[in-house]
Amino acid sequence: MGDQEPDYSSLPLLERFAHKVWKVRKEAYEEAAKLFEKAPDEQDPVYKPFLQDPGLWKGAVADSNVAAQQEGINAICCFLKYAGTPACTRTRREAVFPLVEKGLSSTRAATKASSLEALLLYVELDAPGPVIEEILPALSHKQPKIIAAALNALTALYHAYGTKTIDPKPVLKILPKVFAHADKNVRAEAQNLAVELYRWLREAMKPVFWGELKPVQQQDLEALFEKAKGEPAPKPERLLRSQQQAMAVASSDAAEDGEASGAAEAGAEEAAEVDTFDLVEPVDVISKMPGDFHDQVASTKWKDRKDTLDALFAVVNVPRIKESDFNEVVRALAKCMKDANIAVVTVAANCVEVLAKGTRSHFGRYRSTILSPMLERLKEKKQSVAVALGAAMDAVFASAGLSDCLEETLEFLKHKNPQVKQESLRFLVRCLSTTKHAPSKAEVKNIAEAATKLMTESTENLRSGGAEILGTVMKIMGERAMNPFMDGLDDIRRTKVKEWYEKAEVKAKDKPQPAAPPPAAAASKAAKGAAGKKVGEKKATVGAATSKKATPASSAVTDASSLLQPKPTARGMPSKIGAPPFKAAAASGSGPGLRLPKKLIGTASATASPMKAAAAAHAEDEATPIAAPRFGLGGRGLAGRPLGRPPSATSATTGGSETAGPSAAAMPSTLSIVERAELDELRAETDRLRRIVEEVRSERANLTSQVHELQNQNAQLIEDHTRDVLSIKAKETQLVRARSDAEAAQQMCQRQQREMERLKRELGRAVRAASPGPGSAADVSDQIYRDTGLNGISSAAGRPLTTMKRAPFSAHQFHTHPGEEKENGGPEPATYGVDLRAGLRMTSPSLSAGSGGGRNSPARSTSAGTRDVSAGSGAGPGQGSGAGVGVGVGHAAAPTTSSATAGDGGIETWKRAAEVTSQLKARIEQMKARQGLSKPS
Repeated sequence: MGDQEPDYSSLPLLERFAHKVWKVRKEAYEEAAKLFEKAPDEQDPVYKPFLQDPGLWKGAVADSNVAAQQEGINAICCFLKYAGTPACTRTRREAVFPLVEKGLSSTRAATKASSLEALLLYVELDAPGPVIEEILPALSHKQPKIIAAALNALTALYHAYGTKTIDPKPVLKILPKVFAHADKNVRAEAQNLAVELYRWLREAMKPVFWGELKPVQQQDLEALFEKAKGEPAPKPERLLRSQQQAMAVASSDAAEDGEASGAAEAGAEEAAEVDTFDLVEPVDVISKMPGDFHDQVASTKWKDRKDTLDALFAVVNVPRIKESDFNEVVRALAKCMKDANIAVVTVAANCVEVLAKGTRSHFGRYRSTILSPMLERLKEKKQSVAVALGAAMDAVFASAGLSDCLEETLEFLKHKNPQVKQESLRFLVRCLSTTKHAPSKAEVKNIAEAATKLMTESTENLRSGGAEILGTVMKIMGERAMNPFMDGLDDIRRTKVKEWYEKAEVKAKDKPQPAAPPPAAAASKAAKGAAGKKVGEKKATVGAATSKKATPASSAVTDASSLLQPKPTARGMPSKIGAPPFKAAAASGSGPGLRLPKKLIGTASATASPMKAAAAAHAEDEATPIAAPRFGLGGRGLAGRPLGRPPSATSATTGGSETAGPSAAAMPSTLSIVERAELDELRAETDRLRRIVEEVRSERANLTSQVHELQNQNAQLIEDHTRDVLSIKAKETQLVRARSDAEAAQQMCQRQQREMERLKRELGRAVRAASPGPGSAADVSDQIYRDTGLNGISSAAGRPLTTMKRAPFSAHQFHTHPGEEKENGGPEPATYGVDLRAGLRMTSPSLSAGSGGGRNSPARSTSAGTRDVSAGSGAGPGQGSGAGVGVGVGHAAAPTTSSATAGDGGIETWKRAAEVTSQLKARIEQMKARQGLSKPS
């Protein structure tokens, strides 16, 4: 007893659903499935707990025990099957991904099959889009077996429902990713999915992902696609719940009307064709266009124009283009059609073609801008240009339609250039062959007149082309509709048109609108409706109709009564109370009864010439019988008898309700004159309105052309204005830069002025420092001055150097620094030497003085009692200028006396010093003159 398992059946079902013992969960799943099967309808209370808590199913389909998981998936299948759409919409988010992740990857075949069935039910009950969105994240799973299972599920979904029900675009986008997976099983499932999609989409799916596959994968898929091409067209194996309901309604209607169901099936088959345009996402090409496109297109070099058009072609050559404003681009391409270089024209035509194919009907608004330049350029005899222009025009026609392109095409059929005529003719034939809407009668008339004129040309190609146009139009409109245009042709031309009629292949078929039958049907309905009314009401109707012709309003009743007075007739009125006038019936050539003459009423009213308004008024005023019919009906038709009735017939009709039916049946013949008069008026009014409409259309076309011309002029003015604004901005920028440069130059001039002032001072100091004492010669003492306090030079004992003894100059020379003149842009400095050995003796240490930009360093003497004096100056533009004087005094180890050397040599030395000083002065003056300085006062 202790080993016996406890009984959990007393627990609530929802509690057992989440029990920790797997056997309890398994039994709960089985019990729930049985309850779902026994529920009478979708509103049964048994479904309510599971709808309120969808998380129960997440645990059921992802149960850790494989046996319990299998029963849990079976339970959710029963739940979806019997609970209906609410069960799908409320549990889809919780259960779909666990079904893919845990159910489809299970090791049990039954679990896999149940999981796939659950996914199919989720798609069937509501919409496939949310289910696909829940499956796609599994394709990024880290486990390859989960990805392969998800791909297998997608393949099964598309195989069951088809691409018409499930949108293939989200799956096509991820195909390159799974084809690049490292696991071979994933790649194999991707191949199966691609083949399944190819069964439905055919070649339309390739542009979406084909370019991202490896060449080897492309070859393998091509081989698989070839096998799929031989299979019959696939059909959905399952339908959505909404489609099933629609089909049930359609089948009930089809039982009543078989033709309608056949038309619906044909429409469904036609709609099954898939276009690549619907599978791809639109691309924004405006943002990817070259930035200098318009400048390069207007370049004077054909190579630049062609290169930028090639770049544009690479951008717009996509299956689908996002709608945007292409006015400027189309205008530029229209200008390129007039280019002298045929390579530019060819590339421009290719751009127009891909742009029109990528935008489809959106490109129709640019038709008036681009079509005429292309038709004009058809004069080019080179075949490659004609082919490119033809393809571009076909793309424009596909986006605009026959009615929009017809007027311009017919105008170019009258062009003086035979080449333009020939290519325009071929373009018109292609338009007629591919259009899906039959042309109107006015368009057929214009086409036929242009084609008839072409058949009188001297060139065989043009004559044959005219016949081909007529034959193609005849194929669309029918032989009967083209008979008025064939009457003026001879037998040879008719035969030629018939040949092209038999060869022509068209997509549009004219469905003639029953213009004549509706009036007859309306008349018969009016007659049937009037049969149950009183004759008095009939007379009032006739009086109201004839009052339009009568001038006084009060004469309406009189006219109506006079119109219905007894008149001679060729056929009597049948009546139930009086015998039919068989003699009159025999005279009219018809048997007793109204059935056969009633048929003739419609034909006579359609074929015989209707009475005009004046004739109707005349018939009302004069009660004389009609002598003879206008057309050859021999008195047997409606025009051969008057419209009145014998008094007996009138009295009979007013006598009782029994005679109302036959007399009312005869009334349409009485009212037909008035109705035909009104019909003539309406037809005249219709013709007048049609003429007005044609005039308005032509005026609208003229105004449209004027608008386009004004738009082109406006665009040109905007372009010129933009160019002028850019030019003005460029000039303003240059002016600002020039002003800034002028200010910088002015500041530089001020700095140079200050530098030159400083140089004046430094030069003065340098001259004073290099000049001898006041006891020297006059020319030297005037220019050179002593500067004892220049730099605070002091002797070795700390006393300032204030005196200098004259002594003969030694071999050391008084010179300028060799690098300063060169650095400041001046000529190579000259070296002037002065022997200071005999003259100058001082007890102070080495001494140096400098200023400005000059570089001065004391020159140390190697002999006792010698001194080196150096002076340098330089100036150059932008570098500043400077002058420096260096004086060096060397201390000897043993002092020597200067009295031994003071003699006659001292005078010569001072003379030489004076010469050097004068030369230095001249040099300084030259430097001042070069810098534009004046002599200091």
